[in-house]
Amino acid sequence: MAKVSPGYAGSRSSPAPSSGRWFSPQSSWGKVPIPAVQAELRRQFRRWGLPNALRVDNGNPWGNWSDLPTALALWLLGLGVDVRWNDPCCPQQNGKVERSQGTGKRWAEPGQCHTVAELQSHLDDVDQIQREHYPVVGTFSRLAAFPQLRHSGRRYTQAWEARHWNLQRVRQQVAEYVVPRVVHSGRVSVYEQRYYVGRAYDGQTVYVHLDPDEGQWVIADDTGRLLRQHAAREITRERIVKVDLHDAP
Repeated sequence: MAKVSPGYAGSRSSPAPSSGRWFSPQSSWGKVPIPAVQAELRRQFRRWGLPNALRVDNGNPWGNWSDLPTALALWLLGLGVDVRWNDPCCPQQNGKVERSQGTGKRWAEPGQCHTVAELQSHLDDVDQIQREHYPVVGTFSRLAAFPQLRHSGRRYTQAWEARHWNLQRVRQQVAEYVVPRVVHSGRVSVYEQRYYVGRAYDGQTVYVHLDPDEGQWVIADDTGRLLRQHAAREITRERIVKVDLHDAP
């Protein structure tokens, strides 16, 4: 069944409130380069194992203004990690994580931290206490009550990724999306790449989807009539693993 990504649900122009007197963790997060997020995910996967799925919100780097999955989401899909987006403005769909973040904020006291590194140290201590010491099931901590939390059972290394990352899995996921585009100067934009449709269609809305077998964008009118097909320059192993879908040759 065709679907549309929830996309980014809020304005990025409004200032992020500061959690501390010297720096704002929230505004700092918005500036983290996507490759750095990917590197941290790899580190966590090595420690805890690959999850079956990640539930995420619609802000950077998980979602964006586009109606197609982001580069980071595509990379995760290629690893065999399902990505489940919350509906826009519905944090209750990830309620346990939202509550844990609130607990972490209270316990770590970001307002007392002078640097990001100091805040991270506080958060690491809080996580360890919550996971290994704080009683949640009678007198047992989470780790004592649920020892499977030590590892997902899905071992991850970058060598494993090089062997098993799966482009066809990504193509199959992207193929579920059918996205509208308005033709300007004879072209439409997909992942900021411009694809030719024809000046005769200027101002018209056309529909784009991916042929997963051929790796091509298929552009059709509202009756389903094929207008153009183009090789999907962004949906390649090289570009997705680099989490950079822009400026494809």
